[in-house]
Amino acid sequence: MNRCIKRYPFIILLALMALAVGCKDDITPEVTDLQASRLFSPAYLQAQIINQTSVRLTWKAVNKAESYTLEFFDNGNQDFSGEPVKTVTDIHFDDVPYIVPGFDGETDYSVRIKAIGKEIADSKWSTATFKTDAEQIFETVDPDEITDTQAALYWPAGESATTIVLTPGNVTHTVTAEEIAAGKAVVTGLTSETDYTAKLMRGTKTRGTIAFTTLIDLSTATVVSPGDDLSAIVQAAQTGDVIAILPGTYTTTDITITQSIAIKGANPAYKPTLNGTILRLKEGAGLELSNLVLDGTISQDGNQAIIYDADLTAGTYGSLIVKNCAISNYTKGLIYVNKICLIESVIFTGNMVSAIECNGGDFIDFRKGIAKTFVYTNNTVYDCALARDFFRMDAGGSTNFPDVKSLITITNNTFNNVSNTIGKRLLYIRLANHEITFNKNIIATTECIYTNQSATTIMAMSKNNYFNAPNVQENDPFGDFTSLDPGFKNADQGDFAVSNLDLKLAGIGDPRWLK
Repeated sequence: MNRCIKRYPFIILLALMALAVGCKDDITPEVTDLQASRLFSPAYLQAQIINQTSVRLTWKAVNKAESYTLEFFDNGNQDFSGEPVKTVTDIHFDDVPYIVPGFDGETDYSVRIKAIGKEIADSKWSTATFKTDAEQIFETVDPDEITDTQAALYWPAGESATTIVLTPGNVTHTVTAEEIAAGKAVVTGLTSETDYTAKLMRGTKTRGTIAFTTLIDLSTATVVSPGDDLSAIVQAAQTGDVIAILPGTYTTTDITITQSIAIKGANPAYKPTLNGTILRLKEGAGLELSNLVLDGTISQDGNQAIIYDADLTAGTYGSLIVKNCAISNYTKGLIYVNKICLIESVIFTGNMVSAIECNGGDFIDFRKGIAKTFVYTNNTVYDCALARDFFRMDAGGSTNFPDVKSLITITNNTFNNVSNTIGKRLLYIRLANHEITFNKNIIATTECIYTNQSATTIMAMSKNNYFNAPNVQENDPFGDFTSLDPGFKNADQGDFAVSNLDLKLAGIGDPRWLK
């Protein structure tokens, strides 16, 4: 009895093996070859807007597809009834990503795609939706047609529009038939020294957007011409004075700033050049620099461009604003705070900075002072601080001002070939009480790291791009970054126009290069 029971598993195994062989012989070719009566639908269809009114489409290749057909409908609800507004046929997968231009601005669309084969039925449709951005038909504003109270705006002659709306101030200009025919309108009643954004409208649709800045009202400023003693004029200035410098070249010595003043190029399109200028701020002073070229080549003592030069044991200072300037060829660094200084705020924005050697100091160099807020945004810096740290803020600032938390924001900058030495740091920040936000910057061509300081407090770090910067990439504490080649147009000549579409779409780096 036991022997019979022991044989049953063996007999069952043989029967299963025979059944398996028989089943294999009965499988039809149609099943093993997965023959289908039609092509599979294109998978992962994605639509991405580029250049305001063009769409970039991607999808996965379909096996045995000879080509693809696209149809577009002017709705965003995937209602494909009626006639499409645009059809594209005979698309080959080698053309993907596939770009289709010529859509209306600020409009919702539905798109569908099918695969076309040979001797097999077309696939079913795959669908997606997208919405175009506003059109951009405004032309570049001629700087010679901007004053302190008006500006001439251009677009292609004959292109229709109804109004031009400007902010701030919600200024509305009604476009006439004559202006449409000419493609030009002069908008008046503007405020001096104001950054305006103008929108060309046709009803509720935007046809173009342009930004410009009105000029200084020279009647309210101290006007400086080439040949004037700029150093003497600046040192004699009183609190609230605006010094408007006409285009030209000015050679200066060290300039001492004792009041809160502004030094500005009179016309942003024609920046005056200040040769050898070193600015020394005394207690209580604040300073705004805008639309200037600061060239330290012939500076007499090879110093930093801006120095906080306190005479007292401790001093408080107004805000420092450096905006839309070109700064180069200073020996020791850009800004130096080696005295006990409490600065209300420091703002660097829209600047081009190059060839700051940093021989004897770091690029941004706070030793004993501190800023309540420090904002560094929309700047391009290249070939600087090659053997030094970049943002340095020592613990001495917190020792001297223990109740101050320094809020540090570094966003949308392009850094190329900066602190390019192994072991050097972008963030050498050791303040006892601070917070750092470091987002959407391009860092390229450097051997430096972020930091090796336990005191450095990074609260947010995201969407940065590291190219040819292996140590920064490895040292990123958050991991939310890309490592794409920006495709700079001509980095050696200071042209950092980005050709990488992904970086442009994500808005990473100095915005001036992403257009």
